[in-house]
Amino acid sequence: MLMFTRKIIGDVYLHQSKSLNFHMIQLMHMNADQLKEKQKEMMARSLPKQKPIKGVKQILIVASGKGGVGKSTTSVNLAVALKNTESNKTVGLLDADVFGPSIPLMMNLHEAPMLNKDNLMEPLVNYGVKCMSMGFLIDKKSSVVWRGLMVMSALDRMIRQVSWDPLDYLIIDTPPGTGDTHLSLIQNIPVAGSILVTTPQKAAVDVTRRGASMFHKVNVPIVGIVSNMTNVICPNCNTKVPLAKDTTDSLAKELKTKILCKIPLEESIMDCCDNGKPIVLSAPNSETAKSYKELAHAVSTFLKNRLIHSD
Repeated sequence: MLMFTRKIIGDVYLHQSKSLNFHMIQLMHMNADQLKEKQKEMMARSLPKQKPIKGVKQILIVASGKGGVGKSTTSVNLAVALKNTESNKTVGLLDADVFGPSIPLMMNLHEAPMLNKDNLMEPLVNYGVKCMSMGFLIDKKSSVVWRGLMVMSALDRMIRQVSWDPLDYLIIDTPPGTGDTHLSLIQNIPVAGSILVTTPQKAAVDVTRRGASMFHKVNVPIVGIVSNMTNVICPNCNTKVPLAKDTTDSLAKELKTKILCKIPLEESIMDCCDNGKPIVLSAPNSETAKSYKELAHAVSTFLKNRLIHSD
């Protein structure tokens, strides 16, 4: 299986694409036992020390226990809100969901990245945010059917072979759940903190609790919880109607963290996502946009305090 099925502009880019394809084909021809041993070898080798991403000061992971809770929407609006409120800072957004990339649509970016003179991919930029996603490297209609080790290799290349420098904040939108992607990120790069996104329903809160357990085990600070879709705002009278019993406050207390913001469900948020226009810019006075700006302020404060204490 070829990694890059999309036409790449430039012979140098094509050369790198073929190199990655060859690496992936080698992995595909390994049997299950060989892959398991290779994965153990890679993870063990990277476990003792984390290597910073060149030029990237602080890295934040956005995670969720299950899909469909608004994690990618939160990642996009957080990144754009950070850039919008701190124009002197450089912000990046990495779509680490190799199997289901959604950042290209939400950030209205659909081109293939180019290579610079150092043979590094240049991130695509919109709304002042540098972005990288597997969605830029494969055809829209193509599916990615890879084993965990292949995903780790592709992810490493999106981290290490991208010209992020300089970058103050890198927001990483991770796939739902906890697995190879999360472990690979945490073991290989210094992560400043994590944000847990959930909805108020018990099913979502329960799996968020399990996700928090992973971050605790690997000593990654939990910045806080984003409670998404806490209520519906009527487009006619602006009345807030709760969607479910909100159990996120008790979860935050249990995890000894805090609720960073509670985000309502508005009709406009879906249109903004589908049209690639983050709501913090397209509807800045909406309740949802205000919540995301509140989140950006909390994250900025956390990261600045972390820098002060690390000096």
